Amino acid sequence: MILADTAIWIDYFRSRNPQMRVLMESAQIAIHPYVVAELALGSLHDRPGTLAALDKLRGVVVASLGELRRMMEAHSLYSKGIGLTDAHLIASCLLTPGMRLWTRDKALQNVSRTLGIHANRP
Repeated sequence: MILADTAIWIDYFRSRNPQMRVLMESAQIAIHPYVVAELALGSLHDRPGTLAALDKLRGVVVASLGELRRMMEAHSLYSKGIGLTDAHLIASCLLTPGMRLWTRDKALQNVSRTLGIHANRP
């Protein structure tokens, strides 16, 4: 399973990336509620329909703030150039068996590779 970050979704909405479509049609894409919230802050075509479709995708385990803080310490995720949402995506991949992270963000790629959760060319 693949967890796509917000930028991947934005690219999909702009260009209808065929790779993303294949993954969605084969039920290989999961969603994190923070990604949905970030997308909801933007301009969406058919806003109600798009948000409803995103809500129907498979979800991931969402870490509590305490779990996230422990994970940040355990994996030394501080000073790596990632943000809070990125850390939540990483935690979800670590907590959801078989989940891999799809991102083009360099800092997030580096961390996800180190942790063995990077999606290599999904």
